Parts: sequence; structure tokens; C-alpha cells
Amino acid sequence: MAAATPAEALRIGGLTPLTTIDFPGRLAAVVFCQGCPWRCGYCHNTGLLDAATPTAHAWADVQQLLHARRGLLDGVVFSGGEPTLQAGLPDALARVRAMGFATGLHTAGMYPERLATLLPLLDWVGLDIKAPLHRYDAITRTPGSGAKAWESLRLVLASGVAHECRTTWNAGLYGDDDLQALADALAAEGVQHWALQECRTDGAPAWAPPQAVAQRWPGTFTLRRA
Repeated sequence: MAAATPAEALRIGGLTPLTTIDFPGRLAAVVFCQGCPWRCGYCHNTGLLDAATPTAHAWADVQQLLHARRGLLDGVVFSGGEPTLQAGLPDALARVRAMGFATGLHTAGMYPERLATLLPLLDWVGLDIKAPLHRYDAITRTPGSGAKAWESLRLVLASGVAHECRTTWNAGLYGDDDLQALADALAAEGVQHWALQECRTDGAPAWAPPQAVAQRWPGTFTLRRA
């Protein structure tokens, strides 16, 4: 059996020492992982897309921060980019937990097989569901991306791990009818916590809160304005 990839192999494009919004209910640090294979036109972290970009931090920087912030931070959330792209993530999560911190993950669900192995190491998942299935490939510019994301959704729901599904909606890419279809599909899968986020990309159409979608949603609905 091949040895597990160590956390030292993690490619880290950024490190935020404190956030109150990226890991619900916890004071957390954010580790931004370098690299993402999808190319969504409204991505707000474009500097993290290229996995070959020189890293800004080493794993030792994360360890140093966490040792210094014991008793001040509750958790660590791994964001990106796409964290599940990296083979060193399981070891990083295990080490963070061993230090006494809760673990969170932001993911677009592009690697469901990898996500399945990570879920036992996680306390919370923020899963990005971008669109109804038939709109996915045009948004990510990656064939077959939607099937992987929705498979990941089912894995998260079945795991019992605390989670939130979130959608960044650019009304220029799909309209109210497709947004309602997305809401209905998420509800049918059993999603209870859904956040709809305003797209902040320059040139995005004016954003009107979709009141009908919010009123029909059966669970917890969060609207996040830019």
C-alpha cells in the first residue's frame, strides 16, 4: 500500500488567520488551496485556479499559526481553489483535528470519490451547487461536471456531516425558471440548508432577490448580498 501523501505537500495559495463567516458558528482560520480544474467565468478567486502557481505559504506556516492561536480559534476551513484536488488534504485534516480544532471544507464536489474518504475527517462542509444539471457544463467549461457535483451532494447528505449548500447565481447565465428548478431539485434531494449568493463579477446583471424561490423553499434559506 502506498504511503499517504503528507500535509507538507499541500499547495497553499493563501492563509487567513481569522474569519467569522466561512465556518458557521466558529471562529476559524482559512487555508486557501492552490488549483482548480474548472473555469467558471464568475470565479472570484482566479489567482488560485492554476495549480502550478508558486505557493504563498508552506504547511509549516499553518502549523505555526494554529499553535499560536490555540484557545482563540475553534476551527480551520480548507477553501480554494478546490481543496479536494490535493492529495495532502486528508493528512492535513487529520493533523488539524489532532490539534483540537474542528475541520471545515469548501468544495464544488468535483471529486466525489475523494470527498467520500474525507467526510469522516470533517465537521462541516460548504458545498457549492452551481446550477441545475443541464446548465453545469456551460458554467464550469468542463464536460460531465454536473453529474460529479450532484453525486457529491448525495454523499454529503448521506454522511450526516453538518453542511450548507450554496449557489452563486449570475442571472446572465440562467434565469428565474432555472433557479426555481434548481431549488426544487435540491429540496427533492433532501437539502435543508441552502444559501443563495449574489454574483459579484463585473458586468453581471442587476440582481433582484428571488422572493418566490425563497417563499417556496421548505428548509433554512439564506440570501447573501454582495
